Amino acid sequence: MPTFYVGITKQEEILSGKKWSKLQAPASPWSPYFAMWPELGRLEHPMFWPEEERRRLLQGTGVPEAVEKDLANIRSEYYSIVLPFMEAHPDLFSPRVRSLELYHQLVALVMAYSFQEPLEEEEDEKEPNSPLMVPAADILNHLANHNANLEYSPNCLRMVATQPIPKGHEIFNTYGQMANWQLIHMYGFVEPYPDNTDDTADIQMVTVREAALLGTKVEAERLLLYERWDFLCKLEMVGEEGAFVIGWEEVLTEEELTTTLKVLCMPAEEFREFKDQDGWGDDKREEESLTVTNIPRLKASWRQLLRDSVLLTLQTYATDLKSEQDLLSNKEVYTKLSSREQQALQVRYGQKMILHQLLELTS
Repeated sequence: MPTFYVGITKQEEILSGKKWSKLQAPASPWSPYFAMWPELGRLEHPMFWPEEERRRLLQGTGVPEAVEKDLANIRSEYYSIVLPFMEAHPDLFSPRVRSLELYHQLVALVMAYSFQEPLEEEEDEKEPNSPLMVPAADILNHLANHNANLEYSPNCLRMVATQPIPKGHEIFNTYGQMANWQLIHMYGFVEPYPDNTDDTADIQMVTVREAALLGTKVEAERLLLYERWDFLCKLEMVGEEGAFVIGWEEVLTEEELTTTLKVLCMPAEEFREFKDQDGWGDDKREEESLTVTNIPRLKASWRQLLRDSVLLTLQTYATDLKSEQDLLSNKEVYTKLSSREQQALQVRYGQKMILHQLLELTS
């Protein structure tokens, strides 16, 4: 296989190499590996769903927005880097393969089949963590309750069982702590409720701001709230496109949400003092920890703001929890749903169950 390296990133190098090798099959030395891939035209990532279907089935889950960003990035990358590179090497890439659609499919495959080596903290600020393609290691499916794990060493990768695996049972790897919306977005599948113990629901940061604004009565209160929000932005606790991530047992973005609730709910005089001190140090109290056991013990104002934020978030879905429960409990109706409808239902239902649990904790 030719070497690609001038003017392109590691990911584009992988994609260009894959495209070249795929086109050379069966002559390619990687032909047996490519034979294991799914058909490119049959990928089930939401990226390949019609836009109307994607929005209808996954509204409120965060997936449509993530896909739109992916498509915009892929298009930009293709026309600015990949297409010029292929045109500069017509001996390797014929006009028939210079296709944005084919590039979409290859990106989805790399996204689904590649690995990224875990980095130490001091390495995070260096070069981007490029993806790796590892034949054989990528044949195992994912489960939150996995029984094997990929271990990295300087000289090799090892797939190691984490528990006894009886003969004839499937070996499951883990792709990390993946919520269902991430699984369907990146890999085109989900874990049915309640199997995915790593599932999460997002509350958009701007939704908490909106909920807080609903509690203001006069212009002065609204102006002060925006001042508080700007200060949170300065502290890098919130952003216009950020989200607070809620899990089954705890809030995964605990520092960000704790700080936001504290700043938005504290009395005006306390906020002035807090702002003058440019925040606080490590004096957070244990009772402010955002676990399922501690949330009911939060200050009433914090719980109310959280509750209002959850209610606003639930309004972003096209259906309510009872509608989802009715579909899931009726096996005859559920089995008649398409695969996409079933998977989207599992994503929506898991998120709504987490949000409704938070509603109960804040009541």
